[in-house]
Amino acid sequence: MPSRLRYRVFYTTRQKIVTTVLALAVLTAAVVYAVDRATTPEDRSCAPGVERPAGSTECIGVNGDGHAFGVPRLAKAAAAIARENRTLQPGTYATVALLLPLTSPDEGLRIKVLHEIQGAYAYQWRANHASNDQTPKIRLVLANTGRGNLQWRPVVERLKAMTGAPDRLRAVSGVATSSAPVRQAVSALTKAGIAVVGTTITADDIANGPGRTPFPGLARVSPTNSDEAKALAHFGRVDAAKALLVQDTRSGDHYTDTLKAAFAASLKGAPYEPQLFTSPPDATDEGTTANTFRQITHLICDTRAETVFFAGRHTQLRQFINALGDRGCAERRFTVLTGDEGSYLGADERLDRDALKARLTVRYASLAHPDAWRPAPGRPVPPTGGSTADYERFLADLAAASKEPVALQDGQAIVAYDAMATAVHAIRQATGAGRHYPELADVPNQWPQVKGSLRVRGASGWICLDNHGNPYDKAVPIVELAPDGSQRFVQLAWPEGRPPAADCLPPKRG
Repeated sequence: MPSRLRYRVFYTTRQKIVTTVLALAVLTAAVVYAVDRATTPEDRSCAPGVERPAGSTECIGVNGDGHAFGVPRLAKAAAAIARENRTLQPGTYATVALLLPLTSPDEGLRIKVLHEIQGAYAYQWRANHASNDQTPKIRLVLANTGRGNLQWRPVVERLKAMTGAPDRLRAVSGVATSSAPVRQAVSALTKAGIAVVGTTITADDIANGPGRTPFPGLARVSPTNSDEAKALAHFGRVDAAKALLVQDTRSGDHYTDTLKAAFAASLKGAPYEPQLFTSPPDATDEGTTANTFRQITHLICDTRAETVFFAGRHTQLRQFINALGDRGCAERRFTVLTGDEGSYLGADERLDRDALKARLTVRYASLAHPDAWRPAPGRPVPPTGGSTADYERFLADLAAASKEPVALQDGQAIVAYDAMATAVHAIRQATGAGRHYPELADVPNQWPQVKGSLRVRGASGWICLDNHGNPYDKAVPIVELAPDGSQRFVQLAWPEGRPPAADCLPPKRG
């Protein structure tokens, strides 16, 4: 017993010492780890030029090395751009950035973004491989402004820092949504002297005009909402006495604000006041507007209206169409006319396709369509304003640049290709003899000369810019949404009521 007691006492004491030492070691390690975490900034980087802002999981920034910003759908296109960029020798290229909300959770916008990247890359390929070795070569980078474009500030700062060597950023394209953050981003970029080419911005107040230049250096390849409304009016010859406007009351959305103003101007003398709805702050959210549209359809049935002009974003447009498909006056025919947001509906799985079979026709002013410049029986191609050859060149470039099929029905790839063509045109026109690249300030100075024989022969039609950077009498394809979701080309319409003259020189405006 004495020996056992001594062993227990000895063993217990030794065990206590060992346990104490181990506990102290663990505690010390934990303290060191905590201090290290507290004093060492968290690594928020995603890729070169890209990081996650504090409190965000989105990868925000600029990259042309193949980073897909955590969006698997963009991986192949980003990799193709990276391969092309790696072939360029330092000092021989200028950079164009494609500014887009790459990580938007909205499915329709994600599809649009992919198609724009594919179209822009197709023209990068043409610029570097099929333009008679013109200089400079073109490097393309992707710039992600995040959900709702809310992270535009750090991205714009990064782009401003890229105007020097080795990037020599000379233009920003993309710029695809007519929203307040995009307006702010365009303002900041153009005030920094960077040329900007908008792809699908159509808001009248994200533009320059007579007596006002809020965005010095901005050019656009898409018509304004006012021009879209004029083209729709010329196409439809709508009787205002049998027309009605349904409009969003939420202000601050430049697309919706200017579209409803343009539609209201074309419906002077209409007997009915507009039917109102209010979309959520994020117009891609479903909200409760479907309930409002159910009520509006009852009121529409109470009118003599045959044509309904819709001024709102695509989520609410889809809700409205679904409600009209279930209207009480099912025996009456209605035609819905709207702006280019209608192009989202073809891929919208929540659209009630049966609504389009219920004596309901939905047509919208598209920015481009693959059939617009293809002749068809009873539908000849206009002699001016664009050409079949220009569109076929786009198809050839797309096939050469991409090994994957590219969807063209929504027109986004076509417009992005044309915007990239316009940016490259200005960059190369601004490059003096014997120089490898232009000065930053010389690129936006090219916009007033993009007309006449110096016009851009776009796949969507001629791009003849007025002195304010806006396209003159740009072709507007009128597209009808078919019950199977396809987007059927109807015919071309023109803001001026007819195609431009062969010289494509904008007239002097009063």
